[in-house]
Order: sequence, then C-alpha cells, then structure tokens
Amino acid sequence: QTLVGVYPDHAVSLDDLDRSASDLWMVAQSLRDPGNLGTILRTGDAVGAGGLILIDDCVDPFSVEAVRASMGALFTQKIVQCRWDEFLRWLRAGPGQLIGTSLKTDTDYQQPAYGAPAFLLVGNEAQGLPPDYEEQCDLLVKIPMLGRADSLNAAVATAVMAYEIRNQFRKGQI
Repeated sequence: QTLVGVYPDHAVSLDDLDRSASDLWMVAQSLRDPGNLGTILRTGDAVGAGGLILIDDCVDPFSVEAVRASMGALFTQKIVQCRWDEFLRWLRAGPGQLIGTSLKTDTDYQQPAYGAPAFLLVGNEAQGLPPDYEEQCDLLVKIPMLGRADSLNAAVATAVMAYEIRNQFRKGQI
C-alpha cells in the first residue's frame, strides 16, 4: 500500500541554528546509507542533540528508508545540509568543539573531557573522514575494537560516542 504524508520541513540553514540551544550536535560527512542517516537522527533525538548537520554529498534525509529508520526523529531534529568549508566557517565563528571519529588515532573515546557545545563528526561509511577533515578537528577519538572487526557501523559508532558525550555532560565533567 502507498501512504502519503504531509509534514513540516525541518531543513534549515547554518545561520538559522542557535548553537547555544544544545550542548551536543551531530555532524555527518558524505553518508551513503539512508538507514544509517535515519538511525543517527533517531540517536540525536534520544540524546537530546540540537540537530544533524549533513556535510557534502549525503544521502537524502527525506528518502523513504531514512524516514523509516528515524522512527519519527526526522520531525524533531533540525537538519542542515552544507559544504565543509561553510560548516567550518560557521563553527569557528563561535564556541564549539569539533570531535572527529578516526581509526588513525590512539585516543580512546572515554579518555577526553568533552567541551560544550560538542559537534560530533562521523565520516563516510567506507572511507571515514578525509585526512584534511581530521586535521580540522579539535579532538580525534576512536572506539577500541576488542574482537576482529576494525570498526563499527557509522550509526552504531555515532550512538556510542553520543552517549559517552551526553553521560559526561550529565555528570558535570565539562
């Protein structure tokens, strides 16, 4: 069966974001899987993130699969689509810590004290973050793998990271 829905568009521009409205923001670079994008939106809602900033050429957040995976979070989260240079210019114009996920660092994600507002940056599912993006991060962290896998799914890694940041903020470790 086909279902048609009409809903308000939560897409906004960077200039419309109030970074002080939340201490945690999700940022995704060139995501390809709509299921991952929807799950990241759902995670953002669950941890009280201010929204999701989509960098470069991400999958459509309003695609059927992304909407389904978001389980309604698409309607609660602000969504921005922009280029990397636009995001960096906006980010550096105010407070904020850019936290990148990377397999190339030795810093365990539970070691640092995160600062607010935190902008959690996750890279493309296949390649991760480009080196020049990693260079712009205030902090690079990784989730240690104890088994044979070298990494987690992008959405799962984002959820693990987001909850660590949220837990630190709740405990007053900022």
